[in-house]
Amino acid sequence: MGFFLYSKNGQLILAVLAFLAVLVILLLIARTADQLRGRKQTLAMAAVFGGPALLLLAIGLIYPAIRTIWMSFMDRRSESFAGLDNYAYLLHDGFQAFGNTLLWVVLVPLGSTVIGLVYSVLIDGSRFEKVAKSLLFLPMAISFVGAGIIWKFMYEYRGAAQEQIGLLNAVITSLGFEPVRFLQDSPLNTLFLILVMVWIQAGFAMVVLSAAIKAVPSDIVEAARLDGASPVQLFFQITIPSIRPSLVVVLTTICIATLKVFDITQTMTGAEFRTQVLANEMYDWSFTYGNNGIGSAMAVVIFVLVIPLVVYNVRQMNKNKAVR
Repeated sequence: MGFFLYSKNGQLILAVLAFLAVLVILLLIARTADQLRGRKQTLAMAAVFGGPALLLLAIGLIYPAIRTIWMSFMDRRSESFAGLDNYAYLLHDGFQAFGNTLLWVVLVPLGSTVIGLVYSVLIDGSRFEKVAKSLLFLPMAISFVGAGIIWKFMYEYRGAAQEQIGLLNAVITSLGFEPVRFLQDSPLNTLFLILVMVWIQAGFAMVVLSAAIKAVPSDIVEAARLDGASPVQLFFQITIPSIRPSLVVVLTTICIATLKVFDITQTMTGAEFRTQVLANEMYDWSFTYGNNGIGSAMAVVIFVLVIPLVVYNVRQMNKNKAVR
């Protein structure tokens, strides 16, 4: 009996039986809901329609989160309690990943937002506005892995005596200069990786901020122009304050995406040459080195860093709804 429960077929059968049991219970509740009245009927219908979603949320999100937190306090095989040893290791030996992640979180949101904002202002009301927006938004349609492969070929380096197949090094050598090791030389290689993320996220920033700029009341802009405000003064004293809620949403959303970045570094450098970030470290410790404790601790750290940004983002959106 024990062997059957731990076998793959046994677990599959138990999962199917559990699903069928939940389905039968929901059908019984839905059948009796029509016979109920008032608050009881509301609770019954909420159980029927919200129950499956809550069940899947608990199985796919809440349980893994709790298990990961528990494993972060265990040893590499999750067999004995290790206390805070895994977190102590991160404080002593995880500075490279923390430093790179901090650099990503600072530069990517700022770079993407500035590019998106300036681009939105420059093309606002122009004849080619739709085409210009499409060009900047196109990278958003590419996956992080696809973007990493594209830019890896852009940055490709070969020895000075060989023919350069990377676009940038081909241009550099055609001008008579030595080829550049874009992805191998630290710390500039991290900046070149960050540029890829900025290239992807600038389109998102442009779309949101462009819509916010168009929502700025025209009478305020006209009044400022009649008072003699220059384009620069209009930008900093009218446009920026008017779209501040959208700016906050864009910055926090890109920050959340940046904290979880994994695909770009893994695809372009394999997280080598001192380009590793927290997500790469989590993956390596969990699946390459087989240390569940440190890998889980890395995952918990990323989770803790993301929570304040998510809470702040939700509060800002609620404030915007209240103002409207």
